[in-house]
Amino acid sequence: MERGDKHGFRLDDQMASETEGLTRAGRSTHAEEWKDPEPSGEDQPDADLAPNATLTGGTPPGMSPDDVEGRAELATYIGKEAYPAVRAQLIELVMDRHAPERVINLVKNLPSDRQFENINDVWAAVGGNVESDRF
Repeated sequence: MERGDKHGFRLDDQMASETEGLTRAGRSTHAEEWKDPEPSGEDQPDADLAPNATLTGGTPPGMSPDDVEGRAELATYIGKEAYPAVRAQLIELVMDRHAPERVINLVKNLPSDRQFENINDVWAAVGGNVESDRF
């Protein structure tokens, strides 16, 4: 059984670091052109993670891209450590963290007679959609 060329972990790390800028930035990060990796050959397909589409991330079933973005923005200013919390605590928290007016207004529209256990509870209470298939 032939397994191809073998090399050690040091060479693996070196090879990974040579293309790290390209994989993270999506473009060449070398100042000198001769250091750029060679493109695919004429008879070879272009390397692409999503050849028929743009790879941007998934949207869970039951949510729209706007729901994902809105919930993420809200979670940015509330954080994980705030729960469980009630409306007054969340209002104070987002104001202390200098959230934009739209986030503060969302939190002010929460019902005052309820305790929230996580960001999904908060997002659903302000009228947003959450995942329909939660495991």
